[in-house]
Amino acid sequence: MTVSSITTELIRGALTYASEEMGVALRNSAYSPNIRERMDHSCSIFDSKRRLVAQAEHIPVHLGSLPFAVNATLESFKETLEEGDAILVNDPFLAGTHLPDLTLIKPVFYREKLAGYVANKAHHSDIGGKSPGSMPSDSTDLREEGLIIEPVKLVRSEVVDDNVIKMITSNVRTPKITIGDLKAQIAANSMGERRLIDVIERYGVDVVQEAVEKAMTISEKRLRKALEEIPDGEFEAEDYLEDTGISDKPVLIKVKITKSNGSVKMDYSGTDQQVKAPVNAPLGVTVAGVYYTVKCITDPTIPTNDGFSRPIEIYAPRGSLLNPVFPAPVAGGNVETSQRNVDALLKAFAQIIPEKVCAGGQGTMNNVTVGGEESTGGRWSFYETIGGGMGASSEVDGADGVHVHMTNTMNTPIEAIETSYPIRLIKYELRADSGGPGKRRGGAGIERSWMLLANSATVSILAERNKIPPWGLNEGKQGALGEFFLLGSDGTRRKLNSKSSFGMTKGDVLMIRTPGGGGFGNPCERDPQLVLRDVLNGFVSIEAAKREYGVAVDLSSKEIDWKLTERLRKDNQQRYEQW
Repeated sequence: MTVSSITTELIRGALTYASEEMGVALRNSAYSPNIRERMDHSCSIFDSKRRLVAQAEHIPVHLGSLPFAVNATLESFKETLEEGDAILVNDPFLAGTHLPDLTLIKPVFYREKLAGYVANKAHHSDIGGKSPGSMPSDSTDLREEGLIIEPVKLVRSEVVDDNVIKMITSNVRTPKITIGDLKAQIAANSMGERRLIDVIERYGVDVVQEAVEKAMTISEKRLRKALEEIPDGEFEAEDYLEDTGISDKPVLIKVKITKSNGSVKMDYSGTDQQVKAPVNAPLGVTVAGVYYTVKCITDPTIPTNDGFSRPIEIYAPRGSLLNPVFPAPVAGGNVETSQRNVDALLKAFAQIIPEKVCAGGQGTMNNVTVGGEESTGGRWSFYETIGGGMGASSEVDGADGVHVHMTNTMNTPIEAIETSYPIRLIKYELRADSGGPGKRRGGAGIERSWMLLANSATVSILAERNKIPPWGLNEGKQGALGEFFLLGSDGTRRKLNSKSSFGMTKGDVLMIRTPGGGGFGNPCERDPQLVLRDVLNGFVSIEAAKREYGVAVDLSSKEIDWKLTERLRKDNQQRYEQW
C-alpha cells in the first residue's frame, strides 16, 4: 500500500488538531487560573511504538520533554495497561521537568489492539513541599519541593482510583483545585482518544500507520536538508546562571555544537556538576531546549514528530547541571536553567548564522509563588510567570512584554487574580528604556506590582537576569536587568534576590521589574523615525534617545530636531567605536 502525500498531510493535520482540541478541553475544564488562564499545559499524541506523532503549539519545555516522559514512564511501568487506564507521574527523572508538572498518559485501543497513546502535562499550583506553590528558592533536596509521584494508575478501566486521589490530596495545600485540574487532564486525554479513534475509523489502521511513518520521514528529511545549509564545523559557547539561590557563585553551562552534513550534535561536557540548589535541569528539559533551538534556527514550519529528532544527538554528562541524578532539586531547572541552555545554544549558532539568531531575550520566567491561610481555615496558593523583552533580530525589533523561548504561557488577567486570591494589582505596564539599544531595539520588560490583602503569606521567587544582563548581537547593546522589591506597609523598601523566599503581611507590595531583550546591530543605524515612535509610545525616554541613538526629540512638536540629531549621531558613533 502506498499512501498519497495528500492523505498523509490530511492525517497529520487531523492528529495535530486533535492535540489542540485536547488543550482546549484541558483549559476549559481546569479549576486553577494557572491552567485555565495562563494555559500552563501541553498535549501530544504518540503511536503504539511510543513515538511522537503530533503535538499542539503549547509550551516548548513541556513538549520537548513529553517524548522523554512517555518513553521513560512506560519503560519503568511494570503493570499491564488496559483500555480505560491512565498513568500519572511527576518524578522529574522520568517525567522530565519538575514536580508541579503532572503528566498523564493514556493508552488508546482500537478493536482491542493498542493504537497509540495520548498524553498531557499540566503545571499544578501546588504539589506540597516546604513552601506554597512547590517552587522553593532554597531547596537542597528534591523531597523538599513536593510530593514525588512514581508511575501509578490514576484511572483503571475509566474509574478513578480513590486511593491515589487520597494520597495526593493529603499532601497538597489546595486539594479541591488539584483534583479539579486532574479531572481536566483526564478529560483532555479522553478527547485525544476519541479523535485518534475517529481518524483510524475514517482511514483504517494500515493507512494511518503508513501515513504516520511517512510524516516522520518527511520531517527527518526536511530537517536534514535545512541543516545542510548551515556550515559544517565545531562551535562552542557558554553562559551562566547568575547564582543558585543557595550560593552566589555563578553556574556554567558550556556547549560544543558539531555540525556535519545533515546532522548536529550538542555536547555539554564542561558544564558544571549538579548543585544542592533548585536550578538543576533534568535531561528531559535539556533535550527540550535543544529541539526548540534547532527548530528556531532551521525551519520552524517542519512538523515536530519523532522524525524531527533523528538528526539530533545530545550528550549531557550524568550528574551534571543538565542531567542531574536523584535527589537533586529541580524546581528552577525547568523554568530558569532551560532558558539559559537556549541562550548558550543561540550564542553558539550566532557565530555561523547570526542572521537566524536573535539577541538574548529576558532569559527568565520570573516565577512568583505565593500562598497562605484563608480566613475560613483553608489554604490558597497562587503561581504565575511574568513576561519581559524578547531579543531583537536582524529583521525586527524584539517583542515587548512577552514570554520567550522555553515558555509560551499567557498573561494571567488582573481580574482572574483579584477574583481568586487576596491580591490587588497596583501597577502593570511596560518598562521604559529596558529594551537593549540597537538598529533593532530589544523588547521592553514589564513592571508589575501587587498588594497583599491577606493577613500574611509566604512568597518564593525564582528568576534570573538580575545580575547578568541579556546580551546584544552585532553591536547591539544589552537589555536591562530585572529587579524585585518588597515595599513594606510601614514605608520600608527592600531589594530582593532573584531567588528568595520571604514573608509578607497585609498591605505589603511586591514590585517586579522584568528584564528587557538585547538589541541587534549598531544603535546609530536605527531609523530616527523609529526612535521617535519609541519615544512617543513610552518605550524610550528622551534622554535615552539622545544618549543611545543620537536622536533629539522635541516632544512639544512631537518631531525630530534633525540638525542636532546629525551631530549627536556622529558623536555617538565616535564614542561607540572608542568604547
